[in-house]
Amino acid sequence: MVQKYQSPVRVYKYPFELVMAAYEKRFPTCPLIPVFIGSDIIYEHKSDDGSLHVVERSCKLNVDAPRLLKKIAGVDFIYFIQKNTLNWKDRALLIEARNETFSTRVLVNETCSYSVHPDNEEWTCFEQSASLDIKSFFGFESTVEKIAMKQYTANIKRGKEVIEHYLNELISQGITHIPRWTPGASVGYLHVSRTATIGHLCSIETPGIELEASSSPLQLWGETAGHTQAPEQDGDKLEAEYIERYLGHLTPMQESTLIHLRQWLQETHKGKIPKDEHILRFLRAWDFNMEKAREMLCQSLSWRKQYQVDYILQTWHPPPIFEEYYAGCWHYHDRDGRPLYILRLGQIDTKGLLKAVGEEAILRHVLSINEEGQRRCEENTHLCGSPIRSWTCLVDLEGLNMRHLWRPGVKALLRIIEVVEANYPETLGRLLIVRAPRVFPVLWTLISPFINENSRRKFLIYSGNNYQGPGGISDYLDKEIIPDFLGGESMCNIPEGGLVPKSLYQSDDDAETSDHIRLWTETIYHSAFIYKGAPHEIAAEILEVESVITWDFDVLRGDVLFSLFHSKRAPEVRQKDPASVNNVQLMDKNWVLGADYKMLEAPLVCREGESIQGSHVTRWPGFYILQWKMHSPSSGSSMARVDDVLASLQGSSHKCKVMYYFEVLASEDFRGSMSSLESCSGFSQLSGVTNSSNKSHSSSVISR
Repeated sequence: MVQKYQSPVRVYKYPFELVMAAYEKRFPTCPLIPVFIGSDIIYEHKSDDGSLHVVERSCKLNVDAPRLLKKIAGVDFIYFIQKNTLNWKDRALLIEARNETFSTRVLVNETCSYSVHPDNEEWTCFEQSASLDIKSFFGFESTVEKIAMKQYTANIKRGKEVIEHYLNELISQGITHIPRWTPGASVGYLHVSRTATIGHLCSIETPGIELEASSSPLQLWGETAGHTQAPEQDGDKLEAEYIERYLGHLTPMQESTLIHLRQWLQETHKGKIPKDEHILRFLRAWDFNMEKAREMLCQSLSWRKQYQVDYILQTWHPPPIFEEYYAGCWHYHDRDGRPLYILRLGQIDTKGLLKAVGEEAILRHVLSINEEGQRRCEENTHLCGSPIRSWTCLVDLEGLNMRHLWRPGVKALLRIIEVVEANYPETLGRLLIVRAPRVFPVLWTLISPFINENSRRKFLIYSGNNYQGPGGISDYLDKEIIPDFLGGESMCNIPEGGLVPKSLYQSDDDAETSDHIRLWTETIYHSAFIYKGAPHEIAAEILEVESVITWDFDVLRGDVLFSLFHSKRAPEVRQKDPASVNNVQLMDKNWVLGADYKMLEAPLVCREGESIQGSHVTRWPGFYILQWKMHSPSSGSSMARVDDVLASLQGSSHKCKVMYYFEVLASEDFRGSMSSLESCSGFSQLSGVTNSSNKSHSSSVISR
């Protein structure tokens, strides 16, 4: 397998001529580079005007490898051929190296260059690229590769230190300026035959890697002196100083992986490519496995483009209901400089909010929070003077109970987690969960399998008042930052939350159309209008007995009768109410009760404003039909059909409205979910079983 390395641009803030003078001091031998034993010039050429000098050397290196490996290989030293081309006119030095020893078994190639900084002619840039390919090495290919990569990465940093050492030595001797080359003039005391060595190169350090020069520079952004904010994305190089300042410490191979992935994006993706910190998050998520990070990143970039997520902070305007009932906001930062987001989940009527704005709006709001978090991380990086890569979330669970764990809500939560995990890896630095109640382990059991291990390690969970005192949140937040409702000194401008009025409920079916492409293709809750004599019906085909049909609906207008039927006949959509596309009838008017279908439960009277949850364990295969129809004191057991009352409907404005959800589960999947289906929208209301039947194994719960 070919191993490749590409360095960022390392900047010496000294003129090219002075750097070359420091570089010359490394020869003929250098005590700071013990692996370099010596070299012999095998070819030399100098142009007539002295502007170009080419030197080719045979370099002797002592590889730090186990004695046994050297004995098997039959060598104590390794030889490399190095060609240096120094151009005084262009102020550039090109170093090309390849291995001579074991050249049929191991391919090592490296290219290094010194050149003038494009933005400051008094600075010098250094770059190197390398590749190593072990064809065969006496059965020790893997061992040799590991030794090579370890020595190579160790010497990359050492090479920069050597140049800086000799630069300081020159300055201490009073040499701070060397004149530039001009036609007919000499170049001071610099001798071209002593301009380069392979001591700092990867060749010896990386036996077994085909060290080849990168085909083209990577489009990344450089850094110039005095920057107080990240450079604009108009450069074509990534500088080492920029990485340290804005991205954090990376090992040489991590730097190389970042550069290679950035280069690949530049070559394959037209237009603007992601910021470096964004690419780095995907690499960190996969421990710098480039192939896996690239696949995940490409999928995310496609997702962002499809749904225009890059513009969400400019285009997303939360519905007014969020200002009062969504108890979350940004609040200063933690002790590490991370932006802090506070969410009082226990105070949010999650069920009411989902029914009021729909899952699409909630998902967009969560995405906007993540986008804002990344923006604040960049801002804090500039303010703190060190890289801030992630943000902290403080979640207060006081008030959390079983109402938060009803099945449709958990389904929406898992979908949101899936989207965030796939597109915002390594953006959450720490999650502080405080005042976790007894019901929290139930929620954690449901959601933890969908959170990756890296993210789970960042969770700190405190029950009761354990968040106070040593080891609590004060270890991560300054007292003047901790919100007053948690015993701190800061007033937190966070909405109160509370119960969402049912008058604000609307399903996605009712929501106004948006210019945005929908992120959520399937709606959890649907709504239906019910007219006198025109019931709304939905059917579930059951193939295996003991499946569980679950339902959860709200009566938003009028009073309705809810019934459950079973039929062996397949129902068909006979007619949709002309006044509402959300009204469907399935059972034919000629069907006979007791012959074509049967009632599994007596009709349940559901009053306006009530929430009903229930379930039914099926006993027979066939079709199970859930029916809602308008309730009136004169309602009988017979089923009036649409065509019998069509004339009266045209002149009547009376109608009922329900918002409903239903799902069919295998019995083993339903175990443990009963309580979640019996949750209510209120904060303190009591729920009671109003109707149950042992014969039908069904029950419904009403919340008023």
